[in-house]
Amino acid sequence: MEIKDYTLSLETQGFCHVIDVTPQLQEKIAQSRIRSGLVTVFVVGATAGVTAVEFEPGLVNDLEELFNRLVPPTLDYHHERTWQDGNGFSHIRASLLKPSIQIPIVNGRMRLGTWQQIVVIDFDNRSRNREVAVQVMGNAD
Repeated sequence: MEIKDYTLSLETQGFCHVIDVTPQLQEKIAQSRIRSGLVTVFVVGATAGVTAVEFEPGLVNDLEELFNRLVPPTLDYHHERTWQDGNGFSHIRASLLKPSIQIPIVNGRMRLGTWQQIVVIDFDNRSRNREVAVQVMGNAD
């Protein structure tokens, strides 16, 4: 078994910015030469998350509306009392989504459904430079 580590760098806008990282992940898998195994995707930071969705404008809008209903940015969060940084809602949203996902690799490709992409969602209240750790493990050619 081989393990390969990579990093993706993303420029994000915050406030539920959804970024499709599927092509970059597939590129790293091809680079790794792993044919059968797993890819782990982990966003570094406490105010972003990773998930699998159909990446299309309607669903991106639906996600933003959902998170605004569930965890509004306008509420008084205890985090604000400690840090006064205005992003308590960002931390809660990220904790609901989680920072990582694992996807099976079969024949050198992620085993995704036809309409399924891997996305990073930045919930922070400002633009960020995000790092996404990518670990590809399994059997090579």
